[in-house]
Amino acid sequence: MCGIAGIWDPTAGADDLARRTLAATTALAHRGPDGDGVWTDPAAGVGLGHRRLAIIDLSPGGHQPKASADGRLIVTYNGEIYNFLDLKAELEADGVRFATRSDTEVLVEACVRWGVPEAARRMNGIFAFAAWEPADRRLWLVRDHMGVKPLYLSRQRGVVRFASEPRSIVGDPGFAAEPDPAAAAALLRFGYVPAPLSIWRDMVKVEPGTAVRIDADGGVRVHRYWDVAAVAAAGIADPLDLDDEAATTALHDLLARAVGRQMLADVPLGAFLSGGIDSSTVVALMQAQSDRPVRTFTIGFRAAGYDEAPAARAVAAHLGTDHTELYLDEADALALVPRMPDIWDEPFADSSQLPTHLVSALARRHVTVSLSGDGGDELFAGYNRYIWAERVRSFGRWLPPGVRAAAGGAVRAIPPGALDRVAGLAPGRLRVARAGDKLHKAAALVAAADGAELYRRLVSQWTGPLPIRGAVEPGFRIDDPAMAGVPEGAARMQLCDTLSYLPDDILAKVDRASMAVALEARVPLLDPEVVAFAWRLPMRQKVRDGRGKWILRRVLARHVPPALFERPKTGFGVPLDGWLRGPLRDWASDLLAPGDGTVPLDGAAVGAAWAEHLSGRRNRAYALWPVLMLRAWERRWLTSDAGGTRRSA
Repeated sequence: MCGIAGIWDPTAGADDLARRTLAATTALAHRGPDGDGVWTDPAAGVGLGHRRLAIIDLSPGGHQPKASADGRLIVTYNGEIYNFLDLKAELEADGVRFATRSDTEVLVEACVRWGVPEAARRMNGIFAFAAWEPADRRLWLVRDHMGVKPLYLSRQRGVVRFASEPRSIVGDPGFAAEPDPAAAAALLRFGYVPAPLSIWRDMVKVEPGTAVRIDADGGVRVHRYWDVAAVAAAGIADPLDLDDEAATTALHDLLARAVGRQMLADVPLGAFLSGGIDSSTVVALMQAQSDRPVRTFTIGFRAAGYDEAPAARAVAAHLGTDHTELYLDEADALALVPRMPDIWDEPFADSSQLPTHLVSALARRHVTVSLSGDGGDELFAGYNRYIWAERVRSFGRWLPPGVRAAAGGAVRAIPPGALDRVAGLAPGRLRVARAGDKLHKAAALVAAADGAELYRRLVSQWTGPLPIRGAVEPGFRIDDPAMAGVPEGAARMQLCDTLSYLPDDILAKVDRASMAVALEARVPLLDPEVVAFAWRLPMRQKVRDGRGKWILRRVLARHVPPALFERPKTGFGVPLDGWLRGPLRDWASDLLAPGDGTVPLDGAAVGAAWAEHLSGRRNRAYALWPVLMLRAWERRWLTSDAGGTRRSA
């Protein structure tokens, strides 16, 4: 796992090109502390840079950028190819000879032999890479099937720039750094900037499953080598006809192979363990294939409804892992808040970024690679919104819209804290964490006109008109024509989440949180073979008896007693609402003070939301957090405040 960066500037001199490529690469030093490399083609004005986090083949043979044996192609690459030994054997049978044990050499020779898009399609892994073909003066930029690893691209004034993180591009002399209001609007709506947008004008995210070809004449062609929407549609059209036991066995064996592939490393390896279904399944399958206790890591918060450490501890004890937990005081998380714009150099507003970074830092003290359970909710219908959506749709069939609106308004008139106290009277197994917030959100859904509107409300951080002057409302995946192959309801929501929320929020969060401390995070549930299998499962084997991830629970139950993991879903969060009224109040008040930032916000609307939150009448924390992250990002990257670098449009 590494960081990559590069420049294609035909006007650059040799020394200038080398200097700029090195600077762009050095900006990513946190992603790769084990070495760096720069390769230039001065005649073409191309520079490729690499920062190395050594995982497989720790010898100099893994050094990058790396050229093919015949010199036809040079690659700088971030990621891991889990089936590289299989690909290597196939290439050797075709006459290719290898000089190293690295997966990088396999990637390079595969691209030469099969072509870049076809090589990417055959790879099972997480990757982002650039490949330069000197003879044809052609640059390829490629991102993995599901979008686990990031890759940004800018084409501005005849100069091409790319990098694992925007900081490398923005820092290059001559880049006109101007925020994109459409991206800022999307951030306020979703809590993240969805691809292909980035927070900067003239900069985009390379989308998952694509290989972008840029030619010397400026022509750009996007090759989609893998399309999860097409995989989903094909799976639904050709569902598996397996009884419950056979389907569970098939999924168990498929997941076990995926986990086994991702346990390959020449450095210490472990796993995040929350005690939830996804991470517990991954750890159980790891331990079943390991001849020693697997290293597992979790953090705990001393706040009701937010502490998953006891559940993780119980699962770890049952499986016999070498478990490390760290209880954090409120001050530990709060101290991290001012660092958010440095870790996420594109504004990002999923507050679980805080514990995700903290558990990554804990794991990095002991291991270099950590497996996670991300992807289980999207593939196996684990989010509560899928269940709520079906219930609300059923509710709406017999209740008139006016009555639904009145009922929702009545619930939202009750402060969340009061609803929490009432919910706290329920028996332990029926008690729902943060019931007030969830009831407020459910009440807002009742009046939705249709499935698309329901989804829009479910995924909106800021509800109602966006508080940004001249905002262009971002599009929603639910409205995309690509959705036509998937039926309305939970399945379509799953696909929307898989196309946007998963890569642009969940995976972006884990990548930045882990790579900030040079920890590689792997996601075996997102193995392309697992993804294709999951979409062929009938919904009845994902959702049953009002619970999602039904079949994944059955897989886990083969290793862990259900009593250890069957509990209400809590998520991996922090008590953001209380923090903003308490220890973060001054920080937030300063950021929300009237005055125009670079992105023009509606001060009256933001001020009203802040006042409403402080009063306790309503929890507006999740609407305000994107505003706060945007303002904090502006101070860091657009002004000289907070140690930032002043940049002009």
